[in-house]
Amino acid sequence: MPAKLNFKHISIVLVGTRYPENIGAAARAMLNMGLKQLILVGPENYDLARINKMATHAASAVVEKLKVYDTLKEALAGFNYVVGTTARLGGQRKVVSSPAKLAEKLIPISDQNRIAILFGPEDRGLTNVDLRSCNILVNIPTAEFSSLNLAQAVMIMCYELFRFSLDKPGEFAPRLANLHELEAMYDQLKDVLVRVSFINTDNPDYFMNNLRHFFSRMQLRAKEVQIIRGICRQVDWYGKKCYQDGLKEREGDLED
Repeated sequence: MPAKLNFKHISIVLVGTRYPENIGAAARAMLNMGLKQLILVGPENYDLARINKMATHAASAVVEKLKVYDTLKEALAGFNYVVGTTARLGGQRKVVSSPAKLAEKLIPISDQNRIAILFGPEDRGLTNVDLRSCNILVNIPTAEFSSLNLAQAVMIMCYELFRFSLDKPGEFAPRLANLHELEAMYDQLKDVLVRVSFINTDNPDYFMNNLRHFFSRMQLRAKEVQIIRGICRQVDWYGKKCYQDGLKEREGDLED
């Protein structure tokens, strides 16, 4: 039974960062708290000199090992559990955790699963499309002014994670499905539900968002995703079989 967070399985992911200095400051904050895996997605200005200036020599190892991806889908393909940070509440953004509660929740999950913690661009944060990939959302409580500097937000999250990297009671958590497996399941589900006219073909993504929220709360395991995809294949096969049987029956009637 895991007793503390496994930092080897946790990565900080910065999406669409505008200022290289914020990347460097975030790398330094990560190192302060013992996190070393940094991922960038579509940075607007990737200037290593400016990044290293803010990271300082101490955090240069974090910068040297950081990975850069063009799209969020590519960056998250190998992750099993995705956390989205957001300052905006309401609407489809149903925030279910604070930084401290999140850190405690991640203890058992981090034992066997790769975890990504997402931060959006400085001027607008993560979009609703970005948040579709998230299993859980976290909000950093503030007073009247809710906008935090990116590096400050990273530091707060990393600090809470660090506190729970010390010995804490935890529960066993099996390997969860990664984003690649989940997206394949959602695509298959949408195709089958459209075929059987269960969802509106004019706007299938609207209904699929509800399914995404539903399955995110369940924290699907990889095996469970395989079961759901197997059900989809069987429904698809049965639908095609009924169609073919209907054609044969019609041909028989014509021959009579």
